Amino acid sequence: GSEQDVFLAGKGLSWVFVAGAITLTNLSTDQLVGMNGNQMLLLAWWEIAGFIGLMTLAFVFVPLYYRYNCTTVTELLERRYDGRSIRTLISAIFIVGNLLIYLPAALYSGGLFLQSLFGAQVPLIAFSIGLALIGAAYTVFGGLRAVAVMDTFSGIGILALALLIVFLALAAVDFDIVTGVPAERLSMVGAADSPIPFHTLFTGMAFIQVFYWSTNQNITQKAMAAPTVKEARKGVFAAAAVRILVVPPIVVIPGVVAYKLFGDVGDAAYGRLVAEVLPSWLSGAFAAMVAAAVITTFSAVLNSTVALYSVDFHEQFVGEVKNHWELGAVMSVFATILAIVMVPVFMNAESIINLLQQLNGLSSMPILSAFIVGLLFHNVAARSAIAGVVWGIGLYAAYTFLDGFSAAVGLHYIDFMVVTLVTSVLAAVAFNRFALGSRAEWIGFELLRGGTAPADNVRETA
Repeated sequence: GSEQDVFLAGKGLSWVFVAGAITLTNLSTDQLVGMNGNQMLLLAWWEIAGFIGLMTLAFVFVPLYYRYNCTTVTELLERRYDGRSIRTLISAIFIVGNLLIYLPAALYSGGLFLQSLFGAQVPLIAFSIGLALIGAAYTVFGGLRAVAVMDTFSGIGILALALLIVFLALAAVDFDIVTGVPAERLSMVGAADSPIPFHTLFTGMAFIQVFYWSTNQNITQKAMAAPTVKEARKGVFAAAAVRILVVPPIVVIPGVVAYKLFGDVGDAAYGRLVAEVLPSWLSGAFAAMVAAAVITTFSAVLNSTVALYSVDFHEQFVGEVKNHWELGAVMSVFATILAIVMVPVFMNAESIINLLQQLNGLSSMPILSAFIVGLLFHNVAARSAIAGVVWGIGLYAAYTFLDGFSAAVGLHYIDFMVVTLVTSVLAAVAFNRFALGSRAEWIGFELLRGGTAPADNVRETA
């Protein structure tokens, strides 16, 4: 199978399947379980703010990915910096993130939900292994086209049943979620010590969304699989409509109702609530739909991981890929085994969704800085972009893992993401000027408008 056949569905996805694939890649049990596990309405901001990232994808990045005929987002970086090294680094970061964060998180949250739905007799890891094996098989034998089709059809079912659960949950408390629930769990204006302080909506939140929806291979690969920019945009618009109108209530209201019924039960909230309010004759159907959502999310991320390895690493360092299906099968088995091994790490997390966002900070803002410098400046070397990325990862790692450092800074992690992004951009430009002796040229948004901005940055052998 060719690269396009396996990883971009032969560039034949209609907008319906683009929308379905984007929606279900993000909407799985790490959202249903993780966000409801906070048992606060406040967490809906993660989904509402996603509209910003999807609009940025539609109007800024989709035209660029198509102009440069990209299979991976990292190809855009190579073309802008005219150097392979930045592409290799960013691809490696994406692959490590998928292997150590996204894939095991999907398996853990899916296993946790199924365990809480059916009782604790079966170990969580057993559910996770079952989901992983089915998801890997889907990736190996179906490619992105199979994943996108399954995403779309299972997405319709999961959204319908999730909305039904919202209604049944509210009915179980006589449509009163106020009485007996602390005010901070009902407020959309987060306090300074909440998971999302209100002011962070105007600082780091927007940049997190732009990174996730516009430069993250797991999402953008689906938009790249449409035949035209127009068709891709239609799919992104549809996904944005679902994201802002349908998803917010299903990821927070059940958690708040669960708090009223069971108290503070954390990430077990959604599974317990579903077991409580869903009629027994529907529980099997819902479990099947949730399993399908986990499987398609796992398959989509796995397909993206294999695409990054095949296109960005294997062809560069090993040799020409003669059959992408065969290579994909080998890499899928390796990635699946590693993801299963990582599941126990997530068992010890206090909150899935908060842990995911903090871990994402290690790479998200440094990677976004490489895109910003590459698109808004000319005459910047790939080595300079790498310097900015390395600076950002080191800075955010210090903030995350050194208690003394984070205490001295005194900023919420969403705020600190802005600091990481801005200083990473500055580090790249400064390294370019003072270490390499080359002045970065600001071209602004000329490239984004399709103007006559320089097509590439400086040539490097790296």
